[in-house]
Amino acid sequence: MTKYQGGCLCGAVRYRSEAEPINERVCHCRLCQRAIGAAFNARLLFRVDDVTIDGPVATVNSTPDLKRGFCPVCGTTMFSRRDSRGILGVTSGSLDDPSLFKPDMHFWTASKQPWVMLDDGLPQYEGAPPA
Repeated sequence: MTKYQGGCLCGAVRYRSEAEPINERVCHCRLCQRAIGAAFNARLLFRVDDVTIDGPVATVNSTPDLKRGFCPVCGTTMFSRRDSRGILGVTSGSLDDPSLFKPDMHFWTASKQPWVMLDDGLPQYEGAPPA
């Protein structure tokens, strides 16, 4: 049974993975805020080979090493992909069941929006998370 599955708003793009995520984190950096159009990017990180994607995906480089994947039909951002590390981040909001997302930390909290209150007891890092 596929544990993680989801897709875009219009249904043109679907993805699935039976693998456990490498980690589940919340990024508060300005780059993610702009790319996602929200205060933070809550994402599940997988190995690229562990995620199957069906449908058309458009990409844009938000940095030379990071591509953002979105549906070219409805515009839903679903992925961030770093080929140099072989990883793919899936946005938690694009999951069919977003309650599967279980975050383990917050990072780039120095860029956190002032109205976001972090009182969940998770580790917080002002910059990049530890390796």
